[in-house]
Amino acid sequence: MPLNPETIEQLNQELLLAKQTLNTRVGLIHDHAKKPLNADSSEQAAELGNVEVVSALESDAVVELAEINAALQRIEADTYGICISCGEDIAEARLMARPASAECVDCAEETQRTGD
Repeated sequence: MPLNPETIEQLNQELLLAKQTLNTRVGLIHDHAKKPLNADSSEQAAELGNVEVVSALESDAVVELAEINAALQRIEADTYGICISCGEDIAEARLMARPASAECVDCAEETQRTGD
């Protein structure tokens, strides 16, 4: 069953808020990356270890931002809530839990199993 306009608007607002939060996080990561390393070599080792973690966090945020932007585009195109793989409706409960979902549960599980 297609989503009602109020639900779509609510999810749109959640996506926009998540996008803003992630953009802020990525900006902070970039600002942090610009800071010079500590002159103390033992401190540098710890800082370089942190760089790896921060880089992974940035990568996750960038992927999530791409998913959110794609969901916002689907809202604009009036295709939000329709599985991009099978064309069936995505369950409202799934979208409420994960508003950027592009696939129904069955297709998402299949994608995860096959690694596509």
